[in-house]
Amino acid sequence: MDLQLSGRRALVTGASSGLGLACAQALAMEGATVAIAARSPERLADAAAAIDSDVIQISADVSTTAAVEEMVATAENALGGIDILIANAGGPPPGDFASTDIDAYEPALRLNLLSTVAMCKTVVPAMQARRWGRVVAVTSISVREPIAQLILSNTARAGVTGFLKTLAHEVASDGVTVNSLQPGLHATDRLHSVYGDDLSALAATVPTGTVGEPADFGALAAFLCSDAAKFITGAAIPVDGGAAHGLQ
Repeated sequence: MDLQLSGRRALVTGASSGLGLACAQALAMEGATVAIAARSPERLADAAAAIDSDVIQISADVSTTAAVEEMVATAENALGGIDILIANAGGPPPGDFASTDIDAYEPALRLNLLSTVAMCKTVVPAMQARRWGRVVAVTSISVREPIAQLILSNTARAGVTGFLKTLAHEVASDGVTVNSLQPGLHATDRLHSVYGDDLSALAATVPTGTVGEPADFGALAAFLCSDAAKFITGAAIPVDGGAAHGLQ
């Protein structure tokens, strides 16, 4: 299926590895011009080498508004504008209510909530003016079913989901769609670093009997950026092999 993304301009954050890199690869494969952003220039270079087209590399820490604004300005100058935003960032440290100090909440909210708000504030108005735009945020299945020992992530990602749903309603008539993807377990480097090369025991906990493939996740993100998905907005889509048990 041709997603007709040739000529579209995309900014993907948290793109040096994992699901962010998979999204960048999928968009590039569909013909989009892609800028990838992450904190480490070295890891960005490795990521760029794993994408089958030339990409723009932007070293940026999205946890501050000033850094987000600078990153977006750099991407817009390099790309000539931004049609697609994939908002992705790493998760905050683990912990439960008792072990997590209140001072830990502010940096977690900056990383996993305010960074996406800042990106949308700087990118979406131009999308509205052009009457076309796509925002896809990578959150977590914890939005549907909070995960033990991840109270910071549970809190921040639930907040950003509410923001995205509200934004989607406000900009839908301008040709801009806003959606989020809620990943469960995927075979990323991070998962392998925790569980090793053999993920079979972990896969057995998922109804499909497998962990997710990052490439499949990236393909879904790319589809949401296409014209074929123009009637999908305000959606928060689980990508978890059926692991979440909630009805919604």
